[in-house]
Amino acid sequence: MPAATPGVTRKAAFALTASAVLLTAACTGQSDAGATDDPTKDTTITFWHAWSAPNEVKAVRALVAGFEKAHPDIHVRVVGNMTDDKINQALRAGGTDAPDVISSFTTNNVGKFCSSGALIDLDPFLGKAGIDPAETFPKAMNEYTRFDGDRCTVPLLGDAYGLYYNKTAFEKAGIARPPETWSEFEADAKRLTVREGDSYKQLGFMPDYHGWESTTEHYFGQFSPTYFTKDGKSNLAGDPAFRQGFALQKRLVDELGGFRRLERFRATLGDEWGPRHPFHTGQVAMQLDGEWRLGMAEQAEPKFEIGVAPLPVPDDRRNQYGKGYITGTIAGIAATSHKQNAAWEFVRYITTDTDAVVGFANGIHNVPSTFAALASPKLRYDPRFRTFLDIAANRYSTTTPASPDGGQYLVTVQQLGYDYESGRVKDLTAGLEKAAAQIDTDIAQAK
Repeated sequence: MPAATPGVTRKAAFALTASAVLLTAACTGQSDAGATDDPTKDTTITFWHAWSAPNEVKAVRALVAGFEKAHPDIHVRVVGNMTDDKINQALRAGGTDAPDVISSFTTNNVGKFCSSGALIDLDPFLGKAGIDPAETFPKAMNEYTRFDGDRCTVPLLGDAYGLYYNKTAFEKAGIARPPETWSEFEADAKRLTVREGDSYKQLGFMPDYHGWESTTEHYFGQFSPTYFTKDGKSNLAGDPAFRQGFALQKRLVDELGGFRRLERFRATLGDEWGPRHPFHTGQVAMQLDGEWRLGMAEQAEPKFEIGVAPLPVPDDRRNQYGKGYITGTIAGIAATSHKQNAAWEFVRYITTDTDAVVGFANGIHNVPSTFAALASPKLRYDPRFRTFLDIAANRYSTTTPASPDGGQYLVTVQQLGYDYESGRVKDLTAGLEKAAAQIDTDIAQAK
């Protein structure tokens, strides 16, 4: 179920007080944010983004065109297909060709962007614009755009993870509905698995960590783990949620045939982005994946009906069913920019203007990143896509926290997953403690 609608009274009161600030601050010369340019005078800003597919590029152009129409004095020079490495180099170097505004697909790098000072803190701008992030952006998106008290980015569309399932296979196996708890999921995965010699005619679910989006953070998101303690140390060995998540995945691996058999089968299957993806072909009956998979799967013209549902939750958290793991694209303003007020006008438009966010979401088929856009009647989507909108708005949905080492801790957790599922690590407790120590070392070195 979607999160409750934000309180109208509180929102109105906040807007009134912020409006008074705006009248005295006059929209420009925000010295506390390091911005002194006048966005009402003719100027050009540079926007770097990572999109490259034709439909995505078209959607970016439409987004920019809408902004320039609303702000005729601000022109936007767009540079696409930019990686985080290139963005980081440009943010360090500065200069006339450097971006004023950047967007990135990698929320794991928010910690680096904020702790390095490469992107400015946006809280002063949000405050003067009367924008309350807690009432504007869904909880998980609000969390992954800040680090250590610094909100150096804001959400620009999102990705929500859920469960795709083969309705035809479910009916054939006598399963009436998608599983809501992990124990139901385990039972369904075994029931949907059809062996064929030493392989499979149909696999209920590919649990391996190499199995197309079935990463540790996507699994663990349903267990709501706390990755770090209050003093910034790894909580991997301390929070039972991690042990539960690892145990669930390992149990699935063992129950569905064992690691080696599953890996042999996986090696015969299509890749994640092609039409021969094993869910598209019916070789795998259930798939953990993001909202984009629905369109890709339908384009492959499968010979079965596709169902969409939230991922299961632990049996003792059934009341949280409907949540999921959330990530997405972020936007920020370069600290080296001399046009931060004009840059803010652009960032505010693309991330908080409801029609702009909705139009962009429609263009690239991602999840909108504001409560208002999630509820907009202008959204165009397959009815099944509603599941991902609800997951994004769900107050129990989770994300992974930013870190100063750019999410290296997730690589360490994932490596433990590989070692545990394959049998290289047999003592999970010792593995968790070793991985936690490695994470603490890596973060200390990154500071």
